[in-house]
Amino acid sequence: MKRILLLILIVGVSFSEYRDIPDVVTKVATTASNWLKLETGARGVGMAGAMVAAGTGVSAITYNPASIGFLAGSELYYSKTNYLAGISHSSMAYGTQVTPTDFIAFHLFSFNSGEMDVTNAYFPDGTGEKFDVMGLSLRGTYAKILTDRLKFGVSVKYIRESIYTTSMQTFAVDFGSNFDTGIYGIILGMSATNFGPDVQFSGEGLEQQVADTLSVDGKLSKLTDEFPIPMSFRLGVKKDVFSNSIHKLTVAMDGVNPIDYIVTGNIGLEYSWLETAYIRGGTHLNHDTASFTAGAGIKIGNIFVDYAYANYGILEDTNQFGLRFVFYSAK
Repeated sequence: MKRILLLILIVGVSFSEYRDIPDVVTKVATTASNWLKLETGARGVGMAGAMVAAGTGVSAITYNPASIGFLAGSELYYSKTNYLAGISHSSMAYGTQVTPTDFIAFHLFSFNSGEMDVTNAYFPDGTGEKFDVMGLSLRGTYAKILTDRLKFGVSVKYIRESIYTTSMQTFAVDFGSNFDTGIYGIILGMSATNFGPDVQFSGEGLEQQVADTLSVDGKLSKLTDEFPIPMSFRLGVKKDVFSNSIHKLTVAMDGVNPIDYIVTGNIGLEYSWLETAYIRGGTHLNHDTASFTAGAGIKIGNIFVDYAYANYGILEDTNQFGLRFVFYSAK
C-alpha cells in the first residue's frame, strides 16, 4: 500500500478510475517529485487548497508567493501532517515586512515516506535492510506591493529528493500575484510554481558491477531518464460574502492546471467570529481521490492555532496541525 502511494506522490500515477482521453493518459507519470504538489498549511488544507487568491502570510507561500505581501510585521509558522500510509510532511516558515512595500520570507518543507523493506528477486519478503524516500525544498521569497491593489511575489527554491541510495537535486522558481479588482470586493490571484530544469537521479543504487575491462573500478553507472518537476498554474478568486465587526464569511475558488494531469478545481469557505475563532470547509473538483475538507482555528493573543481534516475517499483521512506566531509592527 505504501509503495503504491509513493508512486502516486513521486511519479504522478494517481488515477482511481479509467479515463479514455488519450491526451490525459499520456501526461500521467511524466513528472518527478510529485510531493511538491502537496497542499500545505492547516488553513489552506481546511479550505481544500483554494489559496491562490485567499492566502495571506507565510503559510500560503506554496500556493502564491505574493501572499507574504499581506504581512503587517513578522510571522513564524510551523505545521505537521500525518499523511497517507505512514507518510508525513512538515513545514516551517518565517517572513517579515522590511519596508512599507517590501517583504521577504524563508520556507522549509520536508517529506518522509517512513521506513520500508528493501526487497529483491531473491528476498521478495525483505532483505532485512530498510529504506525511505525523503524530499526537501528550501525557498527564499520576495514580495512587493506595486500599487494599492496589486502585489507580486517570487520564490527561488532548492529541491532535493533521495530514494534509498539514489538522489537528485535542482533549483526552481515560483511567481504569483494578488489583485484587488475594486469590483464588489473581488480579489484575483495567479501563480505558476515549479519552473525548473528536468531532473535525473544518480547514486550508488544505480551502479552495477561489470568486468574490469569496461570500467576501471569494476562499476558502471546507469543513467535514468530525465523528468520534469511538476509545474502547475493556478488561477483563483476570493470574495468576502459578508463582513462586519463580528462576522465574516469568505468564499474562494481556484482552478489548477498541472503539466502532468487534468485541470482540477478547489472551493473553500472560511467563517470567522471576531477574527478570533474560525471554521473552514471545502471540496476538490475533478480530483481522483481528494474530496471534502474541514478545519478550525483559534487566535490567542498573537498566536494562531489551526487544524485541518482532509478526506481522500478510498484512501485514508489526513490531519494537519498548524501554529502561527504574529508579531505586529509598531504603528
